[in-house]
Parts: sequence; structure tokens; C-alpha cells
Amino acid sequence: MALAMRIHAALAAAALAVGIGAGPAAALDYVETPTLARTHGDVDLPPVAERLPDVPLVADFAATKQTLGRHGGDLDTIIGRAKDIRLINVWGYARLVGYNTSFELVPDILQSVDVEEGRIFTFHLRPGHKWSDGAPFTAEDFRFWWEDVANNPKLNPNGPATFMRVDDALPEFEVIDEVTVRFTWKGVNAVFLPTLAQARPPFIYRPAHYLKQFHVRYADPEELRKKVEEINARNWAALFNGKDEMYRANNPDLPSLQPWVPTKAPSDRRFIMVRNPYYHRVDPAGRQLPYIDRVIISVANGRLIPAKAQAGESMLQARDLAFSDITVLKSGEKTAGYDTRLWPISKGAQLVLYPNLTVKDPVWRKLNRDVRFRRALSLGIDRRMINRVLYFGFATEGNNTVLPMSPLFEEYYQTAWAHYDPVVANELLDEIGLTERRGDGIRLLPDGRPLEIIVESAGESQAEIDALELVRETLTDIGVKIFVKPSQRDVVRNRALAGQLVMGISSGYDNGVPTAEMPPADFAPTTLESFNWSAWGAYHESQGREGEAVDYPPARELIEEYVLWRHSTSHEERQAIWERMLQIHADQVFNIGIVTMARQPVVVSERLRNVPEEGIYGWDPGAQYGIHRMDAFWIDDAKKTAERD
Repeated sequence: MALAMRIHAALAAAALAVGIGAGPAAALDYVETPTLARTHGDVDLPPVAERLPDVPLVADFAATKQTLGRHGGDLDTIIGRAKDIRLINVWGYARLVGYNTSFELVPDILQSVDVEEGRIFTFHLRPGHKWSDGAPFTAEDFRFWWEDVANNPKLNPNGPATFMRVDDALPEFEVIDEVTVRFTWKGVNAVFLPTLAQARPPFIYRPAHYLKQFHVRYADPEELRKKVEEINARNWAALFNGKDEMYRANNPDLPSLQPWVPTKAPSDRRFIMVRNPYYHRVDPAGRQLPYIDRVIISVANGRLIPAKAQAGESMLQARDLAFSDITVLKSGEKTAGYDTRLWPISKGAQLVLYPNLTVKDPVWRKLNRDVRFRRALSLGIDRRMINRVLYFGFATEGNNTVLPMSPLFEEYYQTAWAHYDPVVANELLDEIGLTERRGDGIRLLPDGRPLEIIVESAGESQAEIDALELVRETLTDIGVKIFVKPSQRDVVRNRALAGQLVMGISSGYDNGVPTAEMPPADFAPTTLESFNWSAWGAYHESQGREGEAVDYPPARELIEEYVLWRHSTSHEERQAIWERMLQIHADQVFNIGIVTMARQPVVVSERLRNVPEEGIYGWDPGAQYGIHRMDAFWIDDAKKTAERD
């Protein structure tokens, strides 16, 4: 079956499941939210039936194994940085299309999607859908984004992002009617829908009715000039971009389609998100979601968050908790009234060494690009010892690759060159020609420098530092010495892009549970975010304007396969492409995974319902709590919480 037909069939089936057309949704009697006055008592809102779209999305509680709940209450959680308030737009996970818990793409904000030939995408909006301020959500919001934001050189100098391009050509955009828009490419665009379902999506619509007041094409020139001067902005474009923050959640005036929307923060240490009274989802009994009135997000030092969670200061906490915190968290369960759940982390690996294949130093560049060197380093690491010491044996030793939960998994991908074999590691290093050693046994590079690797860490994970200390012990036995350099993520990323980083350590690929229908972007040099090949990724992201063209054949093969995937039209093609890419990764050991399938502690209050006992914890796909539908979480003593105020 053609890919386009597969996606269309899945979307159509999902549409039927949520009651599109004359299905069950039309027969529901909608129930007014009894606690609405608590969050919107000063606003004259219409009845719930008028706030909902004509055909709302009815949550599939059978699929998510959730139960009917009740409205009300505050959910308290903690973040380590004020800018992480943006996570509310991750956890809410309202997307045009999104993943369900089976990793299938289904309509969400959209009522349905028609896909033809893998290149023509017709979006059908939900008639009557409204922004959080009650203004209609229509085709104009897509047109405004496409014509006045994405393609405006003042607002977006580089033009639309790569997911909107096929062979560097942009689509034709059409407004069919008030609730229907169409994007048409000349070739297949296989990444389009999966990109829209990401944890951090590219919002391809905007609240035009709000943002036009800041846009030079629509605003009164004198009024716009005053607005620019009020905030001392450089120009109207800077003013507009400051107001246009669909992801960061730092503009409480910006209308939203998410389940909770920000209010004006009482301080920079406490943020209050309130329910969106026009949200498009309802439960099977006709109650508008979300159940929870408010999400209260407090900012604390990240190192103190485990102790605060143990003291019961958070009702739902995974952020800034690590495997090493489990013992402490377990000890506080009875007194603080919470449960510590251990969700599998869906990243390709928990700890990964990234040799920088685009490092500027010619000696290190040649060495990092020699597959024998990468294999030797991998064989020189005693993963079993690291697993036993840091994870009490509960993780899995292996490469940074797909996990057993993925239908693409093969044991070879996880185990190739990932066993401890210092004899073979030494043989490989000798074969390269690194036979000269100094007095302490450390090998010498061809230019006479000692084979000493500075491994840079973002400094966000104590496990990384502890693991490197253990890695140091066994690599010394093969004549390699490493030094740990804690830093900050932005610094390490910038050093990688500048070619100054020799090797970094971080977590693995965000998506360790892909299906063949998900883009294999992580597994090719497509982004400057990777410590492995930042310069190649920058070249790809900028369409050749920045970075370096891929000049290493195995990596070039990955890019070629990724391009083939983007143009593929069948499940069979995509499956074969994924398998070839995973095989290349297993053989080439581009990066060195240490342990995989560690567990993420998730603290869940005894009062909080509908949080799965065992979910997956990941970014893409998953959006952390998002794939588990946080809007359906509810507090079973909401009245007590409300009385507290």
C-alpha cells in the first residue's frame, strides 16, 4: 500500500474513533465545568456547547486506559530554569496531528487530513474551533503564518524551514474555504506530518487576529511606531517576534490552542497556567478537558528538586530527577503521599560518547574518522561495570540505537562492537599505527602528542561525570587517557560547531522507539545540535549556507538514505531505508553508546489520577507526559485544593 494511503487510512480510522461527522460526538450532552469560575470568574464566557468546536475531539480513554475524572484543583510541579515554563506547551501536546500511545499519527487539532500521492496535504479544521480568547480559529491563521510570517524576510530571513521544502522548493499554499487549507509540493514530503507531531512543533498557524496589530502590513503605522518605542525595540520585526512566542509560553496575551495557557506571572519564580476554556477535547461523558484548573510551576535550583519532590512539594515530577535519586524518593513516599514510578527512557541510550568527526584539528579529525579508532574505544569500555555501579544492573549495556520497544529493533544494532574486549581494542589501535607510548603507557599521536582526549560535558548530569571516571579506568588499559571537562550545553554545542570539540558526552538519540513511518533525521547529519557532526548538520540545516559539506563517505551515505526516505512512497521502502541506516550505524560506531533503557523516576501524588503506572519517558515521540494525555489527569480531592485558596 502506498505510504500516502497508509497515513490517510490511519487518520481516517482515528477520525472515526473520535466521532467525526455523525458519530458519537454529535450525540454527546456536554457538561459545564463546575470550577470554571475559579479561573475565569471575571470573564463572561458562553456555555460549554458554544465554546467547543462543532465536532470536538472525544478522548479515547479505552486506548489510554484512563478513567472518567472530575474538574478542579491545582497541579504543582517544579522546574530548574524559568525558561522551562515552555514545557507546558510540550506536556499539553495539542498538535495538528499527534502520536497516540501506539505511535500512530492521528488528527488532534485538525478534524481530518487528506493525503494524496504523499505530496498534497489538505487540512480540515474543526468548524467552530476557537482560540483561548474566544476568537475563531480558521484558515486565515494558516494563511497569515505562511504569507506574512514564514515568507516574510524581515521576520524570517532564511525563509521556511527544511521540512517545508522538497528539493529546496516550497509548496503551493491554498485556502480552500474558511476551515480548509492545502499544501501541495511537486514531490513527496514524508517529513511534513511527523514534524508537526513533535514535542516542540513548528507551529504553522498563528492567531492572526492578535498578531496583526504588530505587523507592518496590517497595523496603523503610527500605532505600530508607538508600540515599537514603548519596549525600545529595534524595529517592528523585533517587536513582532517578541510577541510571537507560540512555544515559549512567555506572552500571556498570545492566544493559544493548548489545554493550559499562561497568566501574567506573579514573579519569576512562580508561574500559573490556567485552563483554556475553549479547548477542543472532551472526555467520553462530554466533560470538557482539561480536568485540572491550574498548573502551578515553581522555579528552584535543579539540585534541590529531588529533595523538594521527596518532601511532597510537587504532585507530578520527572524534570531534574535522575536514576540516582530513586532511593531518596522511595524513602519519602509514605510520609509525603506519593508514588515513585519508573518509566523506561525512550532515548537511544542514556550515556553516549560523541567523537567529533568535524573537529578542526587535522590529527584528531583523521583519528576520529577512522572506524578502527571508534571501535577500539567502544571495545575498551567495561559497560557491565558501569551498569552495575551506576544503575545497579537495571540498565542495558549497548549502543546508541533503537530500543526493543521499536519494531525496527535488531539485537545486532545494540550489541555490535559493544562488548568489553581490551585485547582486540589494543590490536585495532596498533593497526592504526598508534604503537608509540610514553613512559606511563599512554599512546602517542602521529605528531607526538599524548593520546589524551578532553571529553566535554554539559554538566547537567552527575551520571555523565561518574561514568567518565569509570570509562577512564578501562581506557587507560589500552593506552588512551581521558579528561573530563564540565561546561554548559550551549558552550559545548558552540565549540562543536566551531570545530574545537574533540569529544563530548551526552544522552542518545531522542527517538529510540521509531517506526518506519518516522523520519530517521537523528541518524544522519541533519542538525547542528549533534556533537558528532555539528558542521555537517549546520550545512544541511542552512541548505549549504553554513557549516561544511559532508566529505566522509559513511556519513554521506546516511544523508543519501535520509533523502531517499523523505521521497519514499511506501512502508516497504521506508523499512528498508531504516534498516540500511541502522546497519551502517552498528558497523561504523559513529558514537559510542554505553548504557540504554535506564529508568526515569516519575513522582506522582497519591491524589493524582490517570497517570500511567508505566509509560514511556521521552521527547520525540512522547513529549514527556504529552503522549499520555496530561489534560486527562485529575485530582481526586479537588475541593480540598480549591478551599486552600
